[in-house]
Amino acid sequence: MLLLIAFVLALVVKTFFVQAFFIPSGSMEQTLHGCTGCTGDRVLVNKVPYWFGAPSPGEIVVFKGPDTWTPEVSVAKPDNWFSGALLWLGRTVGVAPPSEDDFVKRVIATGGQTVQCCDAEGRVTVDGKPLDEPYIFENTPLESRAFGPVTVPEGRLWVMGDHRSASADSRAHIGDRYSGTIGVSDVIGKAAVIVWPVSRFGLLDSPAIQETDTGAMALGASAGPMAVGLAGAVPVVAWRRRRAFPPD
Repeated sequence: MLLLIAFVLALVVKTFFVQAFFIPSGSMEQTLHGCTGCTGDRVLVNKVPYWFGAPSPGEIVVFKGPDTWTPEVSVAKPDNWFSGALLWLGRTVGVAPPSEDDFVKRVIATGGQTVQCCDAEGRVTVDGKPLDEPYIFENTPLESRAFGPVTVPEGRLWVMGDHRSASADSRAHIGDRYSGTIGVSDVIGKAAVIVWPVSRFGLLDSPAIQETDTGAMALGASAGPMAVGLAGAVPVVAWRRRRAFPPD
């Protein structure tokens, strides 16, 4: 009985609140260290911030990639229910590689915004204004960075890896039917903290790479207390969010 209760609690927490993820690739270096077959970062992904709103530019998100995206990691399929259960448990606590269609990137632009590269200083611009991106690691030569302009459809996001020369992100899928964007409804949660290895433990920064609205900032600041007070409404909120942003 105790094992069953623990399983149910783990499922509830994973579904609605917090989920651990293993970072398998180097597309988010140096912010997140990833490595296939060795010790990469483990992060906790917080699902609460997006109960009442969508991701904002500058935030690191984990999401289900569109069917047009090529997986960044290859994962062997379980050959029986027991190994499948072990894989599920490993993913729950962040010690097993994620699903092949799970990705981690940084939000650059949201619905209605136009993103492109580059300005005279080689910076990505959104609605004609250059972004302040101090996290970029090992950028590509200027002549190979150019893309766009792309206007992000409503209910979708333009995402990019911090390691610009090693990230197959929205830029690599600009020719697909989504213009390289991902659905807001496909976002699993916000990468909030590195929990392993212990030497890298710490909160993940979400810099304001674009000018932000004061009202939106106030809403973000109050999201925590609101989430606690309305925890009983989780299933309803999740259902309404799916209605507002149908999955791909």
